[in-house]
Amino acid sequence: MKTLITLVSFIMLSAFNFPGINSIHQFKVKSIEGKTIDFASFKGKKILVVNTASKCGYTAQYEALQKVYNDYKDKMVIVGFPANNFGGQEPGSDGEIQEFCKARFGVSFPLASKISVKGDDMAPIYKWLTSKAENGVLDAEVAWNFGKFLLDENGKLLQYYPSRVKPDSEEILKFIK
Repeated sequence: MKTLITLVSFIMLSAFNFPGINSIHQFKVKSIEGKTIDFASFKGKKILVVNTASKCGYTAQYEALQKVYNDYKDKMVIVGFPANNFGGQEPGSDGEIQEFCKARFGVSFPLASKISVKGDDMAPIYKWLTSKAENGVLDAEVAWNFGKFLLDENGKLLQYYPSRVKPDSEEILKFIK
C-alpha cells in the first residue's frame, strides 16, 4: 500500500512540477475551412508546424512543404499556420489564403485559420511552441514567416528552424527518413 501511495504521489508531483509533460497533442485549432484540427489525431507521426504567408520572399517554400508532405505523409504531417505578423505579408481572409495555396502550390496539407504567432495576441499553440516553460524543451522566437517547429511522434518538440532552413533540407529530413 505504501508503495502505491508513493507511486501515485510521484505521478501527481510530476504532472504539476515538471515542464513539458503535455504535448502538442493537447491542442485543437480551427482549420482554414472552419473545421477542427485535432493534434491528438497525429499521434504516431512527426509534425512540422510552419507559420506561413502568401506575400513573403519565402512563400515559394509552400512547394517544398507540399513535396515533403507527399513524400512522407505516412510518417509525418505538416500543419501551416497563416499569420500576418511580419510586414503585413498575409493580409487575406482564410478563403483567399486557401484559394491561393491550392491554386498556386497545390497545398493539400492541413492549414489552420489565420492566427498571430507573436505578441500580445499570440495563439495558445504558439505560446506553447515558443516557451520552454510550456514545452519543456526550448525557448524560440518566431522572427519571420516560414519558421518551422518539428515535433516527434509523441508530440514533443524536437527542434525549431528559422525561415532560411528549407522544408526539404537534410537538417529536417534526417528526423523523418
